Amino acid sequence: MLRGGAAVAAAVPLVGGITAGTAFASSPASASHGHGNDYGHGHGHGGADLGANVLVFDPSMGDAAIQAAVDAVFATQESNQFGDERYALAFRPGTYNVDINVGFYTHVLGLGESPDDVVINGHVTVDAQWFDGNGTQDFWRAAENLTIAPPDGLNRWAVAQAGPMRRVHIKGNITLWPSPPGNQWSSGGFLADSLVDGYVESGSQQQWLTRNSTMGSWNGSNWNMVFVGVQGAPAQTFPTPPFTTVDRTPVVREKPFLTVDRHGDYQVFVPALRRNSTGTTWAHGRAAGHSIALSKCFVARPGDSATEINRALSRGQHLLFTPGIYNLSSTIRVTRPGTVVLGLGYTTLRSTHGNTLIDVADVDGVTVAGVLVEAASKHTPVLVQIGDGCGRRRHASDPTVLFDVFARIGGAIAGGAGVSLRIDSNDVICDHLWLWRADHGLDNTVGWAVNPADTGILVNGDHVTTYGLFVEHYQKYEVLWNGDHGSTYFFQNEHPYDVPTQTAWVHGATKGYAAYKVADSVREHHAWGLGSYCFFNLEADIYTDRAYEVPDRPGVVFTDLMTVCLNGAGGGGILHAINNAGDPVQNGFGTYFMKSYSNGRAVV
Repeated sequence: MLRGGAAVAAAVPLVGGITAGTAFASSPASASHGHGNDYGHGHGHGGADLGANVLVFDPSMGDAAIQAAVDAVFATQESNQFGDERYALAFRPGTYNVDINVGFYTHVLGLGESPDDVVINGHVTVDAQWFDGNGTQDFWRAAENLTIAPPDGLNRWAVAQAGPMRRVHIKGNITLWPSPPGNQWSSGGFLADSLVDGYVESGSQQQWLTRNSTMGSWNGSNWNMVFVGVQGAPAQTFPTPPFTTVDRTPVVREKPFLTVDRHGDYQVFVPALRRNSTGTTWAHGRAAGHSIALSKCFVARPGDSATEINRALSRGQHLLFTPGIYNLSSTIRVTRPGTVVLGLGYTTLRSTHGNTLIDVADVDGVTVAGVLVEAASKHTPVLVQIGDGCGRRRHASDPTVLFDVFARIGGAIAGGAGVSLRIDSNDVICDHLWLWRADHGLDNTVGWAVNPADTGILVNGDHVTTYGLFVEHYQKYEVLWNGDHGSTYFFQNEHPYDVPTQTAWVHGATKGYAAYKVADSVREHHAWGLGSYCFFNLEADIYTDRAYEVPDRPGVVFTDLMTVCLNGAGGGGILHAINNAGDPVQNGFGTYFMKSYSNGRAVV
């Protein structure tokens, strides 16, 4: 889990070598709501203008020109970990003979109704040679809604956190760790609504969640491999090997995605809610759901204010963010049921005045997807708010869902926060979160007092479900769950690295803070497949009393949990896994596995 390495150098210049005619659809159209476009990138036949950093490809452009444009983006983004450049590479239906290397803040997407509408006869690759073969910092990149047919039968997707692959068909096998040379480490990942004809090889991956997918087989294990609603998943065997297998996904929607029809008109397709599901949404044809014409969306660009965006939302428009950095001094307010907020190309929203960035009212069926939210002021109490107060309304038939919502405190810019994501509404579903207080970054952006942050996610609503909950390095309870009847499927956590002294990290007589705290008042809570790790990097002999803290009640059940210490001798550790149960991991590398815990009883 240790990432290591010095701060990454400043961002490299913008992409060069992309000229008009090489990376845009064949019929440029007028700009949307007054935004200009120097190169014509991102244009479609139906009047949509998605901005200069959405590169829309068509097979008629020729493979060589497309390859050159894709390579130019990768040359900029390969090592651009904390830069401001953002790109979406969008492929219209057809077949392409290209290899796509996917760098930082690069979103590769097919524009068909089915993944099989866009076929890449080549690789869509994440590797780690920019970092000497170490893939533990391969963050912030994505691929979705396409078919990958690697000529050699093997696709490589060696990601760490915030690197989802969704709605993808792999015609062959896929490996999840970096190529040699180097140490070939990799650290975390998420696969959903996908079909792998052959095998998935996990290699050095430390933890992974696969949800609602189909695969030929799964090979390999490390600490925490979780499968929910997966056809072809390995059998439940935790901890040897550490496979946690849940046969069916209780309730979920898939992430909305952009499509283009034969007339060149864009829509956002919103998949329908599914219950007790397995496998993909598209195995038997078009997925259930509904389409929203892009004409019903406000297409936002960097420089747009929250006031402009809110005016469009109040008119009943949905919101599509084009790639870039949005410096916002006030809050985007989503008040209408069924609103879709969708970001392309790792849209990044920065809070510049301590303001909440997105506030969703206590209404049905909102989607927030594909955004990276960031604190850019000294203290932001809440970055994203869902619901207001502890409402009693149920939304079970049409829940609000968050997809690929990522938070960052420090790393690219100094800032602080109280809570990154606060959920007050009931029945909310979270499908892949990475909430990160940075442990490394550009100069003067990381330090115990430089990027302070208390809690990654605060859940006050009832019946909230999370799939793929990654929360790291916050200074108090990293997950604080006050709502009842909650569920988590896969949890990955690291305690803060940079605790300066033990006295700086105590509350009352308790050393440190639990990474995952379920409030004493909660009657029912279930969690499957949890991993919490410590690496205290100041050699200050730091301990936390426990990784998980829960009320001892029959309805609170944790299944398949583990702790890991990555410190050298004398560096401290985790004294108990859950409450006062579980052996310590301390003073040198150590792991501890527990099959279940409920009502004060541990099964190991």
